[in-house]
Amino acid sequence: MERGTLNDLLAFAAVARERSFTRAAAVLGMSPSALSHAMRALEERLGVRLLARTTRSVAPTEAGERLLQSLNPALSDIEGGLEALAEWRDNPSGTVRITTFAYAARMVLVPKLPAFLLAHPDIRVEVIIEDGLTDIVTSGFDAGIRLGETVDKDMIAVRVGPELRTVVVGTPAYFARIPPPETPYDLERHACIGYRLTTSGGLLPWEFEKDGKEIKIRTSGPLVVNDGELPAAAVREGVGLGYLMEHDVADEIASGALVQVLDDWCPPFPGFHLYHPSRRQSPPALRALIAALSVK
Repeated sequence: MERGTLNDLLAFAAVARERSFTRAAAVLGMSPSALSHAMRALEERLGVRLLARTTRSVAPTEAGERLLQSLNPALSDIEGGLEALAEWRDNPSGTVRITTFAYAARMVLVPKLPAFLLAHPDIRVEVIIEDGLTDIVTSGFDAGIRLGETVDKDMIAVRVGPELRTVVVGTPAYFARIPPPETPYDLERHACIGYRLTTSGGLLPWEFEKDGKEIKIRTSGPLVVNDGELPAAAVREGVGLGYLMEHDVADEIASGALVQVLDDWCPPFPGFHLYHPSRRQSPPALRALIAALSVK
């Protein structure tokens, strides 16, 4: 095989994974126009169309998907060989691709990632923020950060944050208008700020547990959002009750600005975990990141 063809196949795999000439070009260190030209040349040499292009996106054709499936094992072996060489270096190096969601990034990565990058100048970390659960294997990620209860059992999971707790809160002025709920079922007569994970998905239920009994309540109220900041802002203004992370409102509960209710129905649950496939040996760069983020 000619060296140019091997390079083009590597470039094709990057485009197919990233679904973008711009992002793939950044990964490969070349211009998008040069990458597009290389892909057209590869398609001409092979005599088959590998990529379906539109003005806004690019995706593998059926032939392209088949080629990518054939390439992935070989590319994984090559990456594994290069990662093994890193064991011989004094400092770990390489790229770590992580998928997570905004709140986890704020709680886990913001406090620790900058210092980690300064301490490991040869490591590059790419973080993709997305609300939905992502298959990290098929999507080409090295790891993900999610709540421990959502991590698949076949993954290796490392705790990177303390236990979390959601609490129900409202302002004193709100409870002056409507008596506090005594059980989760009483929420039916309250104005509750709802959260929708996606524009087409259903409202997330408020989950409670007491004495081994689990309850999910479908609430209703004047506001439904898919942003983490708006619910707290609405609750602080007395619009309704919020189902919020205790960490975010602990100071306001302590000061009396917010009143917590249904406390005995809100037990803690597993916090954030970094998870990755159960490979025999993780890349040195990923191991270094895990060591920096893990909770001892």
